Amino acid sequence: MTLYIDGDALPTLLKPTLLRTIERLQLDAVVISNKRISLGDSSKIRYLIVDQGADKADDLIVEMLHPEDLVITSDIPLADRVLNAGAHAINHRGTRYTPENIKELLATRNLMERIRESGEITPGPKPFSPKDLHAFANQLNAFFQEMQRRSSKPPRKADSVL
Repeated sequence: MTLYIDGDALPTLLKPTLLRTIERLQLDAVVISNKRISLGDSSKIRYLIVDQGADKADDLIVEMLHPEDLVITSDIPLADRVLNAGAHAINHRGTRYTPENIKELLATRNLMERIRESGEITPGPKPFSPKDLHAFANQLNAFFQEMQRRSSKPPRKADSVL
């Protein structure tokens, strides 16, 4: 499993948590952004900078992605592409994107975008807070515990190879 981090809107408060997780679990991680982003020094982290432009980082993440990889992003359309590729996604505030919630999240995002395009002034996202950091850390921990349980389960009878 590889951990991909969409670095373009990564809150600074998340960096130490991500670095500790990468080091503790010895995860291969790739930070992709359109400017230099650093989580800290680790031989497990690779940094890739893409050209400026809409969806350049997103396109590279999806291109590199394998099923079961994890992407950290607040970009809902990217999360949808990640799920369609058979991988996993968690946002910066601790919401795990799932096939069950992604369409509603996309619809809400698209509605808000249309409202803004019509000239309406809408409030932006709330500032990232320690509460958000805690929710993210809990979700990340729960995700890796789930992956550990999955990988340690004995094969079901139907899954065994004869």
